[in-house]
Amino acid sequence: MQLPERPVTTPCGHNLCLRCFEKWVGQGKRTCANCRAQIPAKMASQPRINSQLAMAIRLAKAAKSGEGSFYHFVRNQDRPDTAFTTERAKKTGKANACSGKIFVTVPPDHFGPIPSENDPIRNRGVLVGDTWEDRMECRQWGAHLPHVAGIAGQSGYGSQSVALSGGYEDDEDHGEWFLYTGSGGRDLSGNKRTNKLQSFDQKFENMNEALRVSCRKGYPVRVVRSHKEKRSSYAPESGVRYDGVYRIEKCWRKNGTQGCKVCRYLFVRCDNEPAPWTSDEIGDRPRPLPKIDELKGAVDITERKGDPSWDFDEEKGSWLWKKPPPESKKSVDIKAEDGTTIRVKRKAKNVSVKERLLKEFGCQICRKAMASPLTTPCAHNFCKACLEGAFSGQSFIRNRACGGGRTLRAQKNFMKCPSCSTDIADFLQNPQVNREMLAVIESLQRQAEDENSEESSDKNDENLHDPTEVSKPCDSSDKVLEEIKDNELNQPHKRRKE
Repeated sequence: MQLPERPVTTPCGHNLCLRCFEKWVGQGKRTCANCRAQIPAKMASQPRINSQLAMAIRLAKAAKSGEGSFYHFVRNQDRPDTAFTTERAKKTGKANACSGKIFVTVPPDHFGPIPSENDPIRNRGVLVGDTWEDRMECRQWGAHLPHVAGIAGQSGYGSQSVALSGGYEDDEDHGEWFLYTGSGGRDLSGNKRTNKLQSFDQKFENMNEALRVSCRKGYPVRVVRSHKEKRSSYAPESGVRYDGVYRIEKCWRKNGTQGCKVCRYLFVRCDNEPAPWTSDEIGDRPRPLPKIDELKGAVDITERKGDPSWDFDEEKGSWLWKKPPPESKKSVDIKAEDGTTIRVKRKAKNVSVKERLLKEFGCQICRKAMASPLTTPCAHNFCKACLEGAFSGQSFIRNRACGGGRTLRAQKNFMKCPSCSTDIADFLQNPQVNREMLAVIESLQRQAEDENSEESSDKNDENLHDPTEVSKPCDSSDKVLEEIKDNELNQPHKRRKE
């Protein structure tokens, strides 16, 4: 009966916490906890977090606490030029594509977040939640440079970033911490590009050693998650997403699921910005390490002995470099034509809380505030009219007939989600409006209209007021949180008799 934490939206339009949803499904129940509507089997096994709702709750909480910094996901208008691909390479994907130019000015061996002064195009840096179409586009913004390998680093220097894309079945993703498997151990001889079978033991060398160096030094490691990681509830619905910096607390070797030894790493999140799947208004705080059962039979265990280079400062209340970061071999200064060095700083725009919230509740088709919002089983949000209009004229069943006039069995039509490749034909037969989200959007729109009318009346009466008196803006974050909390999700529902 609280605000949904890491919300999961069912096809019937109800929002549940991810933990509550997994507990409910773990008890063998396949119906909604509120209305007893059927939950699809795919959603029960692979629930997706509604990131738009999580972001809206986070913004409302941040506004309530008085914080003034807000960050948003990358929108389509901010997209860079796509990587160049030849006609021949298009047939086999983007394996032979040109990665294009790098838009940020950080060197390839840069550790930690990418700040705004190293983003001369947008003046905003790479923010938590930024999403790209694929690894090629992610490379252009410096979050993770290799477009195939999962680890970026140097064996004697450290690792700068890793990618979670489901390459190893030993990986375990728990959001704020995860267990990562090193590289190697697979036979790629001949012309093999990938191989799922483990044929020999992994060792702490090359990229695996780079991760161990970052563990010993306590360097921050950027983490990106790919939609290819189907086993994780924290993976994005599509594309590649930047999820902030993590720190490697321990590393070891153990026998993997295929019998060979693999290198294992414990990553724990330590970023100043909240994760994309949470509605928290602040970033991470130091947390106790999770209990890892597989350490009992592990070998070559490595733990950090001294203080980490990237650590939490209690006085400032943020994560920062306690020790000087490793010096790069390449310059990161931006030089102008006259030879002077320029450091571009980001200027925050003065946008009201309601405008930010309404922007987060934008339809992924019309890009406007959603009217009668629908949340698909793949956790994408659309206006009801936009989604139904995208499939207007299409029938759910396709009748077939052979040449001899004999009627064949009717076939179900495949209706792909406008934002991903998930089939939503069953959902479209009886779409349910997300009423919790609808109530919040309508409340924000009413408050925005009231503020506009108040501003116009204040301009007419400005001569009657003291010019030195400044009116305080109306903080609507409390009302927004109450709208979310007091909606159908948290009200007792009448359940049908079983």
